[in-house]
Amino acid sequence: MKKVLTGNVAAAYGATAARVNVVAAYPITPQTTIVEILSEIVADGELKADFVKVESEHSALAACIGAQSAGARTFTATSAQGLALMHELIHWSARARLPIVLTNVNRAMAPGWSIWADATDSIAQRDTGWMQVYCENNQEVFDTVIMSYKIGENENILLPTLINLDAFFLSHTSQVVDIYDSERIDSFLPPYNPKYKLDVNAPRSFGALTSPEHYYEFSYLLHNAHKKAKEVIREVGKEFGKKFGREYGLVEEYKCEDADEILVTYGTIAGTTKDAVDRLREKGRKVGAFKIRYFRPFPDEEVIEVLSKAKKIGVIDRAVSFGHEGPFLSEVKAALYESGNYVPVYGFVAGLGGRDVSIADIENIHDHMINNEPENLIWIGVKK
Repeated sequence: MKKVLTGNVAAAYGATAARVNVVAAYPITPQTTIVEILSEIVADGELKADFVKVESEHSALAACIGAQSAGARTFTATSAQGLALMHELIHWSARARLPIVLTNVNRAMAPGWSIWADATDSIAQRDTGWMQVYCENNQEVFDTVIMSYKIGENENILLPTLINLDAFFLSHTSQVVDIYDSERIDSFLPPYNPKYKLDVNAPRSFGALTSPEHYYEFSYLLHNAHKKAKEVIREVGKEFGKKFGREYGLVEEYKCEDADEILVTYGTIAGTTKDAVDRLREKGRKVGAFKIRYFRPFPDEEVIEVLSKAKKIGVIDRAVSFGHEGPFLSEVKAALYESGNYVPVYGFVAGLGGRDVSIADIENIHDHMINNEPENLIWIGVKK
């Protein structure tokens, strides 16, 4: 069935399709309609789940932690300041190995107060142990919610997932989305039944005081779970493709095979970049686009395999690590450096606070790469 949905509705439908058991809800613009739609779905009896209204984003994730620990499949959503308020429990849930799915509508951090798109809120959670995915369109939002449960709940992974979609560019923009029949989704994603959970008939200790003798190993196991997750992400993406006709991986290549220059992007800027690549190809320029879907675990292997063949690379970030450079730029350069492939890499910051990034902007970025030496932090469209 095809439906015209906003990104927020697509996220709510994804959680419904995954048959979540608990939804923890607290409003924040531009995320609010995700949990509003879910409240209606639960109230109408279309989803048999507990809808928990809480007093803050911190409490929303706390409710998910408690429910997930007891064996429930859980979902919540937030944006920007709300995600920041969750930060303590973002760490806690990852180290507790709870495969919660959280949809974050990427919104700029205050002040100045903004409700528009910016990836700085999610980038700030990069070292917490959560998997992170960035979506290009509303179909990808819907599909990624479903896949994230299958990936995170794998007994060798057991990691929570932060799914990111750009404020307003996706959250409030309508697109055609394929909604799959429930029988096929159920055959792809079985009910959640964890091996270890809170159970009075099988008492165990969870999250207890840990001495230096063991804490180090817990960290090691968490890191290894991310390494193992890469292959699971690839396998689940292929399985999803066979069942539903859309295959996903950690990255997506677009006309990179013979490209001299490759533009690296994520989120909605990836779609704009593909259009720019088409225009540049018409002008005879051999340029490609490389979309990074998963920021964690970071796809080192794909980055090295594809980007090391190019003559120049441009990384476009909708976030900035203040005092340094773009966060995706740092990761791409590190991967290439470790592989011994010293391809010139250009770093661009664009679209902060919801500023539009046009096809013309992408073309200008490519012009800059052609005509200048590499720089680590080039601000696109800044008013001086």
